[in-house]
Parts: sequence; structure tokens; C-alpha cells
Amino acid sequence: MMEVELAHSTNVGRIRDHNEDAFGSWTPETRALKRSHGWLLALADGVGGHDFGEVASAIAIETMTAGFPEAAADTPPATLLAELIRTANERIVARSEEQKGTGQSMATTIVACALRYDHAHVAHVGDSRCYRIRPAKPFPDALQLTRDHNVQNDQALLAQFGEIGEVNKHALTRSLGLEIFVAPDLISTPVEPGDVLLLCSDGLHGALSERRIAIICAQNKPLAEIALQLTDEATAADGSDNATVILARVKKIERIGLYRGRPYRLPGING
Repeated sequence: MMEVELAHSTNVGRIRDHNEDAFGSWTPETRALKRSHGWLLALADGVGGHDFGEVASAIAIETMTAGFPEAAADTPPATLLAELIRTANERIVARSEEQKGTGQSMATTIVACALRYDHAHVAHVGDSRCYRIRPAKPFPDALQLTRDHNVQNDQALLAQFGEIGEVNKHALTRSLGLEIFVAPDLISTPVEPGDVLLLCSDGLHGALSERRIAIICAQNKPLAEIALQLTDEATAADGSDNATVILARVKKIERIGLYRGRPYRLPGING
């Protein structure tokens, strides 16, 4: 049976006067729910320059955390996360329509991770990230599971065709709230006991190197202390933006196989 420990921390920073980041989680309370739904972590970062970024991020997180346990049992995690992100986008767009004529708008990033059996399933839009940190000697490993949806990364793709423009490389090319349709990226990866899944806003990953993030997360101490250390160090190193992190430490997994689309437990190799 999979077991997971959760923790989070957020810091408004040294320049901002309010926090546009939002985060949430859902924890299964029974063995049946651990197998039928698993755990959910979600983090959203209201897009700077849009007047109600904090409203958009709050709508995104409420949609994810409320909708996740309401899904039909055994819905494929990737399918469920994509559906919830599309629903969140529709709700933010609808809220934006209510603001028409005021000159105000709203948008947000979103990254969500569902943990079930022996896999982490990640969906994201924007530049909020998910890492898988695996303690190892001599150095822990931090694997970035997401790819920032920004001009810099899209230019790297366009460069193959000779199409590069001179624009802000950090400008987002995908977010929730600006278009009626959004396509989240989906990633699934196996996890092991001891792995840490880290979701964070750009105020954190823009301030700390991947190596530093990995070293902090690999420490043998309470996860809540690790989360606080991450946001404290990010604020000390930069502090120009909100820094938020939500962590999940995998304590135990349940190895499964699939037969005709149905999961079954693999005997003798569960961690």
C-alpha cells in the first residue's frame, strides 16, 4: 500500500506586498481511496501583470482539490488531471468574462501531481515546476519532470526551423485564463521509497539551483522543515517574487501490473 508524507511552505518575498501563489493537496483517508484515487498535490502561480492573478490561482487550486476526490474510482490519473485543468481554465475564463469592461484580467500557471500505486503522474501549464528528487551518494539527483512553457523553450524548438524572435525569453506561452482551450503537458514516472516530489513556483526555482534543491530535499529531517528551508533560502537568495513549495515524500509503494486495463498487485516486490 502506498504511503506518502506531505508538507508545504510559502513566502511572499521581500518586494511583493501580496501572495499570488496558491497551493493545495488531497489525502486519501482509507485504503480503498489510496488505491482508487491516491494523493493529489497542486500549485498555481498567478501571472504577473494580470490584475487578478491571485484570484485565478485560487480558482485553479479549488477546482483541482475539490474535483479530484469526486472523480469515478480508478479514473486514470493523467486523464483526471487533464480534465480538471481544462475545467479550471474554463472557470477562470468565465470569471474573466465577468470583468470585461473593467480593463482587468486574470491568468495563472498550474502544476499538479497525482501519486498512486508506484507512479507519479504530473500535469502542468506554464512555468511552475515539478521535480523528482532521489537521494543518492555522493549527490542526490533532481529530475525536472516538467518543461517551462515560455518563449525561451519554444524558441529552442523554433530554432530548428530558423524562426527566432527578439522577445522576453521568460514570457509564458501557455497559461490558464487567457484562451478558452488549453493543452496541459502530461508526464508519468515510477517512484521509489525515499523519493521526494517537489512542486514549486518560479520564485523558488528561479532563486535556487537544481543541485541546491536536491541537497536540501535529501536531508534526513522532517519534511515540514525542508519545505520551510527551501522558501527561506529562495527568499534570502532573491526575494523578488513569491516563493512556494509543496512536497511529497514517498514512504512506501505498491507495485502493480495491468491486465486488460485493470491493476493487480505484484507479489513479493512491494516497497
